[in-house]
Amino acid sequence: MKSRILFSGLYILFFNIGLNAQQALWGAPEIVSPEIHENNTVTFCLLAPDADTVKITGDFLSTEKVNTPYGSMDAPGKALLEKDEKGVWSYTSEALDPELYNYSFIVDGLSISDPANVYKIRDVASVFDIFIIGGGKADNYLVKDVPHGTVTRRWYDSPGLDMKRRITIYTPPGYESGKDKYPVLYLLHGAGGDEEAWIALGRLSQIMDNLIAQGKAKPMIVVMPNGNVTQVAAPGEGLRGFYKPQFMEPRTMNGEYEAAFTDIIKFIEANYRVKTDKRNRAIAGLSMGGFHSLHISRYYPNTFDYVGLFSAAILPNKNVSSKIYENLDETLKTQKDNGYKLYWIGMGKTDFLYESGVEYRAKLDEIGMPYEYYESEGGHIWRNWRDYLVIFAPKLFQ
Repeated sequence: MKSRILFSGLYILFFNIGLNAQQALWGAPEIVSPEIHENNTVTFCLLAPDADTVKITGDFLSTEKVNTPYGSMDAPGKALLEKDEKGVWSYTSEALDPELYNYSFIVDGLSISDPANVYKIRDVASVFDIFIIGGGKADNYLVKDVPHGTVTRRWYDSPGLDMKRRITIYTPPGYESGKDKYPVLYLLHGAGGDEEAWIALGRLSQIMDNLIAQGKAKPMIVVMPNGNVTQVAAPGEGLRGFYKPQFMEPRTMNGEYEAAFTDIIKFIEANYRVKTDKRNRAIAGLSMGGFHSLHISRYYPNTFDYVGLFSAAILPNKNVSSKIYENLDETLKTQKDNGYKLYWIGMGKTDFLYESGVEYRAKLDEIGMPYEYYESEGGHIWRNWRDYLVIFAPKLFQ
């Protein structure tokens, strides 16, 4: 029995040595990556003595244009690492502005994550390493010594989609111990995302905690549903088990989700202490979520006083037939006539959806529908959407 235990222990030890080659085991060099320096330059390292070339790609490097089925889009740039006599490859960036950044390595053409960095994030079917350069706006993304809200995952019944579905809900600091009622922001993700996207990629809970603590945003409940009608929950969290996520799920943006959205509102208003009138409801979303926000808010034109379109996909697919997308001009006029507090639009200058945004704003101008417009640098990226949330949230429920 002792010999079996010894063999098992040695097997686990050597197996772990293989997995943890980036750690300082038995004389191997200690790898620290990324290493953020006082001047905000960052050094990345990878132990790969047998590699011929190692590159790094990340959103802190100059962007490249790539052609996709959805148009020309910005993609992270690339840079070469240099190899030392110990087989350690390294690259040091220029001084970086405060921001949350992502990156990965490319070793002899194969994309891999940084084995020395445990902080990773999934975006659709890709996994990236992340780091934060603090200061400035990036302080909104950090956990500070302030009162914290609560993030829960709940299951709700959706008769409109004939399934039980998972939803992520942020409640502000003090909700559990108090009796106050709160306004609600319904915050929607983009294509390929799910109910985890705004919490993970968007740093929603950190942003809201910090804005509320600073008195910049009203305490509010933030509801983050899954906008893919074929999913009951995020990949790996639902009935389909583990599978590779895809950018566009079947039946996406076909009107079913918008038509069934009142199931979500009913669940929240039946289970949380919320104010249930129009002036205490907001809806916003990025890309596909902006598309959903646009059409939900006009299809239910007396439901939301605040609407946010973040890099929104604007017009429906011409091959989709749904009553949700009919009579666009007429329903927008009804929404305008019903009145609202804020219709906010944000778009990056190099976003592949930029021209469609120009056309949509011309339509709003034509029918005399008031809106606020914010134009930022960059394209269809989370860096912009986090910024938009930081700008949009303080405008709500004032």
